[in-house]
Amino acid sequence: MNKTALITGASSGIGKEFAKIHAKTGGNLVIVARSKDKLLALKEALEKEYKIHVSVIEKDLTEKDAAKEVFNFVKYSKIEIDYLINNAGFGGIGKFHERKLEEDLNMIQLNVVALTALTRLFLPTFVEKNSGKILNVSSTASLMAGPMQAVYFATKAYVTSFSNAIAEELSETNVTVTTLMPGATETDFGKTSGMDKTSLFKNTADANTVAKDGYNAMLNGDLDVISGVSLSQKLMLKAIPITPKKVLLKQVKKMQDPNS
Repeated sequence: MNKTALITGASSGIGKEFAKIHAKTGGNLVIVARSKDKLLALKEALEKEYKIHVSVIEKDLTEKDAAKEVFNFVKYSKIEIDYLINNAGFGGIGKFHERKLEEDLNMIQLNVVALTALTRLFLPTFVEKNSGKILNVSSTASLMAGPMQAVYFATKAYVTSFSNAIAEELSETNVTVTTLMPGATETDFGKTSGMDKTSLFKNTADANTVAKDGYNAMLNGDLDVISGVSLSQKLMLKAIPITPKKVLLKQVKKMQDPNS
């Protein structure tokens, strides 16, 4: 039986690749993003190529009640969701005290609040039917603090911690929660966050590869999957627990400073 996936941030980048991958399996989709034109173009392309059904929800998930409105649309449309992929998120570079407070509060609203709300709204049905998979897109940034992206790194630390915790709470069910932790990936994120001007984004991973790794890990019910990191980045991640915190903070700051 084909599964229906709800994907946030589906108009571009990793989210768009998730939609393509799922459509290729013959599964239906509910795709959510702010850009209606991009969503409709994706809907047309996927329905034509794969003969599936794609529902479009134009929604800005930084708005307070957006997650509930997405849930209500699905509920009243009588769409049964099998996979929830919380992919939407954004970052922003700069010293915390110099950044616009509204931008960082919107970041928290999207990266943390909307993801948490959507998970809470859809999870009871998954548990009731003892079936369902959740994929929350975090970041390798969740494994450390992030000078020059203090709020973004903190939101992703929340996503990883939250996802791992509820995965264990659900361990006696057939419902799984997987956390995808990508490194620097070739998406619009780099441009919108300003990270494309830093050394960290000189060699970015392919969005489709990262999406495949996350999607397959979700199907397997894996707890965590790291994708899109270079050998040097892998070594750095492994060294985090034994690296003095001040040294690590200076390294991270340097990598994220456009002037370095």
